[in-house]
Amino acid sequence: MLRGHTNGRSQSLMNDYASLLGEAVLRHQTRTAEHAARIEAELASRVKSEFIANMSHELRTPLNTVIGFSKLIAEQERRRLPDAEIVEYANLIRDAAGHLLAVINDILDISKIQSGKYTLDKRDVQLDEILLAVLSSFRLLAQDAKISLDNRVSLTLPLMRADGVKLRQIFTNLVSNAIKFTPEGGTVIVEAKQLDDGRIAGIVTDSGIGMTAEEVQVAMTPFGQVDGSRARWRDGTGLGLPIAKSLVELHGGELRVNSVKGEGTQVWVLLPPPTQLTIAEARDAILGHASLNHHHSAPAAMREPTP
Repeated sequence: MLRGHTNGRSQSLMNDYASLLGEAVLRHQTRTAEHAARIEAELASRVKSEFIANMSHELRTPLNTVIGFSKLIAEQERRRLPDAEIVEYANLIRDAAGHLLAVINDILDISKIQSGKYTLDKRDVQLDEILLAVLSSFRLLAQDAKISLDNRVSLTLPLMRADGVKLRQIFTNLVSNAIKFTPEGGTVIVEAKQLDDGRIAGIVTDSGIGMTAEEVQVAMTPFGQVDGSRARWRDGTGLGLPIAKSLVELHGGELRVNSVKGEGTQVWVLLPPPTQLTIAEARDAILGHASLNHHHSAPAAMREPTP
């Protein structure tokens, strides 16, 4: 009888201990969750504050330029300006307006991407032609910045199915960032090749300031700024890399960033093999083939699937 009583008491103590242990674990998990939520809220608040400050600067600076120099030109009747000054002011207004338009386009792009309403206009394109056009557009800027802009683009890349305008936007953002954060005397290399697994790789490498792993994570976040202390006119909206990443992923590809602080950054854009069709594209191809056979008594000669 005593042994049964002892066993019952031991079981009761074990139950009490298990209950206390469970409550302690639950309290610990609650504190951890609250701490994580507080950190996340603080980070969201900081990002929001930085975004508002960044957008205030990015919008007001070019607008002030437009207003200020257009006002000087408008006073032409009271104070005659030399023709050279008028041309200079007009160019400054044009540059500021272009910068303002780029900021607005970036904001609209990231908003459409995040809302899931962004669509691609896929056509047959040559990545090498797109990259050569991007290199040509940055040649003068790199020269003025005293940066070597090297072309290592393969001219034997296969035709691929993609949105050429968006591919150009991707590499324009990447090359722009590479030049922006590479000091005088540095090098920016643009390369493209087909990998052994069939994927097409576009690679932008610079010998610039580089980033830590934490800074890469910030740079990949919309509106993230790695260094808020720098002159903001050159920093931009912090949307270039996130937009590029999103556009690459919309193509079914992958964007990778390898960077070493003080040594430089390399960005890989990995696009699907040219022969790889999405489910929607395969369905359209099948339906198109069936329709063709239905409307013609003799099957037409079919060419190979569009890459």
